[in-house]
Amino acid sequence: DLTVERANGDFVRHLITEDLITACHDTSDGGLLVAIAEMAMAGHIGAKLLSTPENAAAFWFGEDQGRYVMTTSHADKIMALATAAGVPVAKLGTTAGTTLELEGGKSIAVADLIKGHEAWLPEFMAG
Repeated sequence: DLTVERANGDFVRHLITEDLITACHDTSDGGLLVAIAEMAMAGHIGAKLLSTPENAAAFWFGEDQGRYVMTTSHADKIMALATAAGVPVAKLGTTAGTTLELEGGKSIAVADLIKGHEAWLPEFMAG
């Protein structure tokens, strides 16, 4: 739905121009969890993610267009603005620490993500 996708993009652009978010990533290439992992690697900061829904694979890895992950210190304000604009929004978790952690104890060190991300091609080419 291009109308919804544009509304979501316009909303995110507004948040950027108002300096309400500190980072943003679309989910069209790998889904939410991949976007969050890429953001964690870029910022060298972990995240603790809230509960996983019943349809976890679709939720975390669905490559929906017009869907974004943002970090902010203005969560309440953004939630209110999104509700007023009719843009779906949900809190996914908090950023802190050195691991990317799903509720229930599944975690990986951000340093290990970086190592795996940066080392795979040289290791592949050496073999």
